[in-house]
Amino acid sequence: MSSITILLLGVAGLCFGWFIYSRYVAVHIYKLDPDFVTPAHELEDGVDYVPTNKYVLWGHHFTSVAGAAPIVGPAIAVYWGWVPAILWVVIGSVFFAGVHDMGALWASSRNKGKSIGALSENVIGKRTRSLFMVVVFLVLLMVNSVFGVIIANAFVSTPTSVFPAWAAIAVALVIGQLLHRNMMRLGLLTAIGVAILYFSIYIGSEMPLSLPAGLPGLGIPATWIIILFAYAAIASMLPVWALLQPRDFINGMQLAVGLLLLYGAVLIAGPEMTAPAFNNQMAEGTPSLVPLLFVTIACGAVSGFHGIVASGTTSKQLNKETDARFVGYFAALGEGSLALITLIAVSGVALAATPEAWHETYAHFGDGAVGAFISGGANLIESGWGLSAGIASTLLATMVVLFAGTTMDSGVRLQRYIIQEWGEIYNIKWISNGIVATAIAVGCCLVLAFGAGGREGTGGMIIWPLFGSTNQILAGMTLMVISVMLIKSRRPASVTLVPMVFVLFMAVLAAGIIFLKFLSEGKYLLMVINAVVLVTSLLVVLEALSVILEERAKQRGGQIKNTDN
Repeated sequence: MSSITILLLGVAGLCFGWFIYSRYVAVHIYKLDPDFVTPAHELEDGVDYVPTNKYVLWGHHFTSVAGAAPIVGPAIAVYWGWVPAILWVVIGSVFFAGVHDMGALWASSRNKGKSIGALSENVIGKRTRSLFMVVVFLVLLMVNSVFGVIIANAFVSTPTSVFPAWAAIAVALVIGQLLHRNMMRLGLLTAIGVAILYFSIYIGSEMPLSLPAGLPGLGIPATWIIILFAYAAIASMLPVWALLQPRDFINGMQLAVGLLLLYGAVLIAGPEMTAPAFNNQMAEGTPSLVPLLFVTIACGAVSGFHGIVASGTTSKQLNKETDARFVGYFAALGEGSLALITLIAVSGVALAATPEAWHETYAHFGDGAVGAFISGGANLIESGWGLSAGIASTLLATMVVLFAGTTMDSGVRLQRYIIQEWGEIYNIKWISNGIVATAIAVGCCLVLAFGAGGREGTGGMIIWPLFGSTNQILAGMTLMVISVMLIKSRRPASVTLVPMVFVLFMAVLAAGIIFLKFLSEGKYLLMVINAVVLVTSLLVVLEALSVILEERAKQRGGQIKNTDN
């Protein structure tokens, strides 16, 4: 089957989401108000609460939530076949992710920019806040550990990506200063920044860099992990305008160019799909498609991490409440478009010329992943645009690294927020200090990365299945908070309740399967984390269900009273 047909059908579904469904949800369900005073204005402090141009904020939000997950997840899930993977990406983006992300922004902006965990106290109850924040912290812990390992591996496997990845940070710092001081227009800065970034990609392709040796007792990948978390610690303490916003915005523009190259290459070259629509030659021990598909592809369909970012940093920068549709829903569709092209890149002749060759590349579940995307995508760009495969590989590897890096920046910052909130809640003043809280956050990430995977730091990838289920449980819990807010406001809640039930059911079922797998393999640390997530999320669900039933009873009582009168 031609990949052009698949691409056009997928894009048509995403367009329906943006032009029709998102407008309906924004106007009739969330009722976004352009005159509402957002926390960015009400609590403006120049550090975290900063009113931001919606295009710049979209760039920050999009690249923060995207990371490498909309590439890694689909590139793994294609093993079950490209049909179920693509269906979940399109349906999930339109009816799940966009509603979830826009809803998290709306809910947080209506509660003074509180994180989804903190605002659950107002919406559901005081006990829920502590339970919710435990799950949020664990998701952030896993996200940062996973992406730290992904970046380190990319630096080792593709040394041509090292120079442009670090050059992007320098470019972002300069742009941040120029924008903050109103010294140049956004459009001109964008053009200059993207041009410099792509020039650095060319330089990187000609000048690969690698570490000469690892730190004492550590290999080179583990040393990269240490360096990356040292950077993330510093970046997370800078004002959002200094690095986070400009870096994310430039990365967003870089992704737009990358997507243009990939989508254009498909339309020009029209490669045939060589991967099976449904794989009937799976290796023994392959996990079942249901429920594992729905936690393997998280970002690109729906992801709890998006709610953390939306309510943790993005809501504090929202200039107008109506911007939540563009920033939240459109960013979710951007992720879906990246997941869609990833699936095409790893399913066609650009990666494997024949079905037999594809099965050799994907001999087992978990094969392929980022490497398959870079290889398939680079060959696709070469066949479509004539750009050398070497430069195209550097471009795509840099895209992966920059996305994962911006997620780490935001993730460590959000972990700091949670630790500081715990310090305030339990009156432990010393952990409320920003430097101390950041050190604790980074320390926990390193403990998991090295503790679960040994001194080479492979723990980040070992926990990927656990991250998937925990992340989706959090997505369901976030949809639950939004649903309770809608019910209390006497608004229709089916648009969030239906996705909530589906996601929670699949995620809890997957978490149970993963728990038994960890038990059989003797991975007791991960088994304990899994158990904590399951028990905590169950308690939150019960608390929320109690509130929903109580609120429904009040509303029915009020209707009966009005009828009697």
